[in-house]
Amino acid sequence: MPVSHRIDRRDFLRLSGAIAGLDATAMAAAPAVSTASPAAAPRHAKRPSGLKLGCQSGPSNAQHFAYFARYGVRNICGSPVIADPERLCPTVAELSQLRELAEKYGLSLDMTDSVLLRSTLVDVEAHPAIVLGDSPQRDQDIEAFQRLIQNCARVGIPAVKYNMSILGVLRNMQVQGRGDAEYTGWDVSKAPAGEPLTRAGVVDADTFWERITYFLERVVPVANECKVRIACHPQDPGVPASGYRGVNRVLGTVEGLKRFVSIHESPYHGLNFCQGTISEDLADPAREIFDVIRYFGSRRKIFNVHFRNIRGHRDRFVETFPDEGDVDMLQAALTYREVGYEGMLMTDHVPLVPTQQPGGAYAYNLGEESSTANGHLESFAFGYGYIRATIQAAERFG
Repeated sequence: MPVSHRIDRRDFLRLSGAIAGLDATAMAAAPAVSTASPAAAPRHAKRPSGLKLGCQSGPSNAQHFAYFARYGVRNICGSPVIADPERLCPTVAELSQLRELAEKYGLSLDMTDSVLLRSTLVDVEAHPAIVLGDSPQRDQDIEAFQRLIQNCARVGIPAVKYNMSILGVLRNMQVQGRGDAEYTGWDVSKAPAGEPLTRAGVVDADTFWERITYFLERVVPVANECKVRIACHPQDPGVPASGYRGVNRVLGTVEGLKRFVSIHESPYHGLNFCQGTISEDLADPAREIFDVIRYFGSRRKIFNVHFRNIRGHRDRFVETFPDEGDVDMLQAALTYREVGYEGMLMTDHVPLVPTQQPGGAYAYNLGEESSTANGHLESFAFGYGYIRATIQAAERFG
């Protein structure tokens, strides 16, 4: 008969007691173990910043403000409705109405614009006297701009944006983009030779600087008194030093912008810093843009940012979706944070996408950035998500 491997009852009880004693001794010697749930894996601590997702698209109405709120936009530049088309400045009541409408949708009205000094071509601009140097009308227009600053101060709107443009935004090509998107761009070699002068005639650098200085000397003191920032957009894009259509774009180079902010120096006089436009003015934007941000940001001259990307360089570029241009946008956001910028990052000049029209036909929306056509709404929404994620990444890892 084989040897049995069974353990009788007495042996079992004796072994069980010994094991129990060993377990008790081991438990007494072992460190206490918490019965609580395991701690969450360590995460990078979020370092809050002053970077804000913003937008300036319009119209400034309830429907569009609800659209902003839907996609997480909380800080905006809005345009007040001026009841009298002959009046060049909104009243306190009109600005207050705009602010109250924004707040109804959880939005902060951080900036407004003016019916004066827009980015339009001077030949179609309704109020060109300031850039034309056309007195006495330019003095009346400057007075209206001063009243705008004063009224913004009364309502609590901290900034006003403007342009010093004669040629408007220069674009002369469209190229196929990602999927069915179309990208707009500029190629100076394709600009027709012998383009006619604008109504401004020949405007050399000295003349343009005189007109800019005349404006700043009268407006910056009011901005100082009211503590309202005035933010000028660069001329988009820069052109050769010989000019284009007779106009020297003095605010179309980084050196020109440096000179601009030094005229009548003030903490309330600075830039609506269009990262896209400034990238368009550089030979190698992928490498150079960060030091430009540092220069103006460290001097507290960046009052707002148009956070857009391009592919190309000075004299030849296209405007892309933010994630596929030449500039590292996360590095740009980290650089704004590095210099202490606290303000809006806005999507701008979004690619054109086809939008379905009544009857099923498709057409490209070729309107301005303020258009609310479906195609632009889609591209803006993409930009909002991209900027929101970029800000979060900069706060987490910066």
